[in-house]
Amino acid sequence: MGIFKKLFGSEGQEHKEEKQALPWQELKTIEQLDQILDASSTRTQAIFKHSTRCGISRMVIRNFEDSFDIPEGQVDLYYLDLLNHRDVSSEISSKFQVFHESPQFIVIRNGATVHHSSHSMITPQVLHQFI
Repeated sequence: MGIFKKLFGSEGQEHKEEKQALPWQELKTIEQLDQILDASSTRTQAIFKHSTRCGISRMVIRNFEDSFDIPEGQVDLYYLDLLNHRDVSSEISSKFQVFHESPQFIVIRNGATVHHSSHSMITPQVLHQFI
């Protein structure tokens, strides 16, 4: 029985340090987009558009959170549930001049979209160049 515990990690497993939850701000209104635009003049803003029914989108956000390494206070992170807020998603495409994709990650700095990516290209490491 001991061999199964060793193989499957029940015995002797190191206690992993639990990561702090990311400070996501829920994006629910079109008015928030103007606030994001204004705030981008002093701090990098990032929007993660997420489909809550999509397994790929769930995997991408989990990988993003697991590899996030930006110090607190360096970037404002926004989370959009695009199934519940399609109007906001459409306005993001127009205001920030990006085609709609899901999942999608958009970085805004000094009033302009400086980066956008989708699916496996979404990583927090890209933020380092905009902080």
